[in-house]
Amino acid sequence: MISIKTERDIIGIRKSCVLAATLLHQVAGFIEPGKSIREIDEYAGGLIKAHGARSPFLGYKGFPGHTCISVNEEVVHGIPRDRKIQYGDIVSLDLGVIHEGWVGDTATTVAVGVVDGEARRLMDVTERSLYLAIDKARVGNRLSDVSHAVESFVKTNGFSVVREFVGHGIGRTLHEEPQIPNFGPPGKGPKLKPGMTLAIEPMVNLGVARVELLADGWTVVTADGKPSAHFEHTVLITHGAPEILTIPEGKSGEIAQKVEEIKYYGKQTMIQKHGE
Repeated sequence: MISIKTERDIIGIRKSCVLAATLLHQVAGFIEPGKSIREIDEYAGGLIKAHGARSPFLGYKGFPGHTCISVNEEVVHGIPRDRKIQYGDIVSLDLGVIHEGWVGDTATTVAVGVVDGEARRLMDVTERSLYLAIDKARVGNRLSDVSHAVESFVKTNGFSVVREFVGHGIGRTLHEEPQIPNFGPPGKGPKLKPGMTLAIEPMVNLGVARVELLADGWTVVTADGKPSAHFEHTVLITHGAPEILTIPEGKSGEIAQKVEEIKYYGKQTMIQKHGE
């Protein structure tokens, strides 16, 4: 059963999503060479607590962090540890909050200094695939139209989609129905209806799609050791255009500009390789 949010529910989840996005932006700005993953996670945990919220990740099935911080070849679910950030790394940061009973969930990938050209292109393709998917999150479309938008754009650009981990519905709990794969044919699955809230989150690898789990029981890495990128927004299905709920305070104009670019990138599907 896919939850349909009432107008009152939407007010609550919108607040939590704005908070999550605002804190994600702050924590992303805290990432720099020399800082450890543990230090970044503790900083995020302090911010969440200071805003009267808590992390939906901390303690979830035993997860030991306030956030998921994954570096380079790490795909998702990186736990707090002493690994230090290096110049040239790409860092995927997944942050959620529970605020007044509602969950907000969002993610981004941060370039630390100047990164390798293909890593930069990987980040661009992953983020743009997210916005193309969001553009399909409209009444009358089916769930797999969202999934197909990610996979088709990613494959056109020569990268691969992680299949083991997917997006999800969201609301009172972190993971609600439906599951939202980042792959598959269009025109399948349930029809999208107003009031649905979906966390859409492409996870894209530079090399092979296959992933492996490290001995810590949490951190997922690419099987070939090549970089991975991860972006996520929580989205509300409306009677018109989809509403991105996870927009940081003061950043609505920047997000709106990115959404407008969807139409362009929907046609120009190949992102130029570094040096071409």
